[in-house]
Amino acid sequence: MSTKVSGMPLPYPPGARLQARPESVEPCPTCADPLGRGYPTCLTCADRVDALWKADWDALAAGAEDERELAATVLAAPVGSHPWTCVDWAMRLLSCPVCRGELGTGPACLHCAKADQARWAWDHAAPAGAMTANEHAIRLAVAALRGAGERRDTVVAFWRLSLPHLLVGAVPSQAQVGRIRVHLIAGRFDDLAEAPGFAAMAALADLPWRSA
Repeated sequence: MSTKVSGMPLPYPPGARLQARPESVEPCPTCADPLGRGYPTCLTCADRVDALWKADWDALAAGAEDERELAATVLAAPVGSHPWTCVDWAMRLLSCPVCRGELGTGPACLHCAKADQARWAWDHAAPAGAMTANEHAIRLAVAALRGAGERRDTVVAFWRLSLPHLLVGAVPSQAQVGRIRVHLIAGRFDDLAEAPGFAAMAALADLPWRSA
């Protein structure tokens, strides 16, 4: 059931739909990897991925005198008041009062961990249509890559491989996710990186020592 304020259900406005998505996976002109795979260190990959968030934030912040003050207001509002993209962008604009890093990204910082956990309430409570499976996955991917220090190497590698395909609207099945993670544990990142999509990643043949 949606959160309510004064008896009225919150709108849970969708996010990441103002900016057009690329139609197919293409190489990044800066890092030469599939566009998005260099996120967030490659500036071109970062700009193209972050455009999904920035378009929503710019629409919300139009005319705002102090974006940091607006960010604090967004994070203090009831869950569902603003697009999830704006919640994420607000976290980027504010520093953690404990570790001083970007809010929600500090490794081993309990305040960041609490802030990161709180953002996912939007996904769990939003009504049907407010967020697609692809949007949820791309949100997970970007959060994981921005806070990579707190996550297992295989988790970070999975989202790094996935982001170019998520950017064009693809969504892996649970079976594909499981197979890809098995290949990552086996140290096959390079093989997976050459595959053209989730189905091809999952379909990689087992290594001889695994099938024996």
